[in-house]
Amino acid sequence: MRDNQSLLTAPIGQVLTNKTIPMMFGIVAILLMNLVDAYFISLLGTEALAAISYTFPVTFGINSITMGVGLGLSTYVGRNLGKGDHAVAARYSSHGILLAVGLVIIASYFGFTYHDNLFIALGAEFALIPLIREYMLVFFATIPLLVIPMTGNAAIRATGDTKTPAQIMMVAALVNAIFDPLLIFGVGSFEGYGIMGAAIASAISWLIAVIWSLTILVRREKLLALPNPLYVVQDGFNILKLGTPAALSNALAPLSTAILMKVISNHGIAAIAAYGAAQRIESVLLLATMALNSVLNPFMAQNFGAGNDKRSFDGLFMAMRFSVLFQLFVFIVMVPLSSSFTTLFTSDVAVADYLWLYLVLVPVSYGFQGIMMMVVSTFNSLHQPLNALKWSLLRLFVFTLPLALLFSFIWGVDGLFVGLTMGNIAGGVLAYKEAIRIRETILSSES
Repeated sequence: MRDNQSLLTAPIGQVLTNKTIPMMFGIVAILLMNLVDAYFISLLGTEALAAISYTFPVTFGINSITMGVGLGLSTYVGRNLGKGDHAVAARYSSHGILLAVGLVIIASYFGFTYHDNLFIALGAEFALIPLIREYMLVFFATIPLLVIPMTGNAAIRATGDTKTPAQIMMVAALVNAIFDPLLIFGVGSFEGYGIMGAAIASAISWLIAVIWSLTILVRREKLLALPNPLYVVQDGFNILKLGTPAALSNALAPLSTAILMKVISNHGIAAIAAYGAAQRIESVLLLATMALNSVLNPFMAQNFGAGNDKRSFDGLFMAMRFSVLFQLFVFIVMVPLSSSFTTLFTSDVAVADYLWLYLVLVPVSYGFQGIMMMVVSTFNSLHQPLNALKWSLLRLFVFTLPLALLFSFIWGVDGLFVGLTMGNIAGGVLAYKEAIRIRETILSSES
């Protein structure tokens, strides 16, 4: 049985640590792309920063399609590698990438067609629409360049290799950081493109990632082949059967964010700008948990495929305990540094005040948010996507969003942040109990 990356045999703690650390660097790189974009765009003024904040729900929503297909792809690739069937794994990898590109092209078409109405519906002021349009039209035109390395890296991670995807993401982030200031502000006689320059810089970095990812899949992993007409529809259906609920699960986050943005819009541009910056900082603070969760999926998928169910659950509970303890540590460190973080993104006093409040409240709940993410991954690894979708719905629309909206009516933006914190904690506690139930049900059925 093929176990080149030791997902099936090495000590669990060692496997998760060795695979998570490279993944952390890769996620840091991608998150830094967002932070670098936010930093340079913030130098254009509060309106530009607010405009880019409105793009987050839409860009994340489209990326959710890719993430859903990537999850379905990686689960099938991991399962078949666990069984020792490399040819079928390569077939799913190839068909999954084609499927993701096709779906995102369709989504981009609708983005082009209904652009202005979409962002007005999100609460954007008419004055911000031209700025948003400059960024998003480039995004819609070039997003297929991001889809290929995202799904390709998912296939590579399914083998247990997290170093190569991390390297690809790090180089892409470096390219973006180099081109961002040049294309936004210009150099010499070149005046730059403003906010549009950030989107162009991202597209250039994605192109580098495309070339590298495809090269690895073809030459080293042998996980890319010509489409097989006999299986392309069947494989696409199987990936969508698992990936559609996963994509919907991922899309729920930007939908929730869009609702919150609509509420926060009532409090002015400063509040919107602060919330947009907070979302980017939050991604950095959650990077270890996100990296571990990304590793958990191929780990559990391969072990379930090999019949090592107990090993899968041992890894899950180890990961959940780490999430709570590590994120609590991050929160303790973060509180005294929160004021310094705000100065990196804005000199506007109102924006800084809102951002500081977010950073001293919400991060205490991130460990519990991580538990909910890992329970969703567990259901996906078990090929139970509807249960994964159910828990994503519970996390956002039963725990987090209702409490955030409730307290926002009482205390405004301050209350919204309190509600987000309480919702994450409540959802995490119940998700941990659900994980115990799943483990007992599956392991008892084997005895």
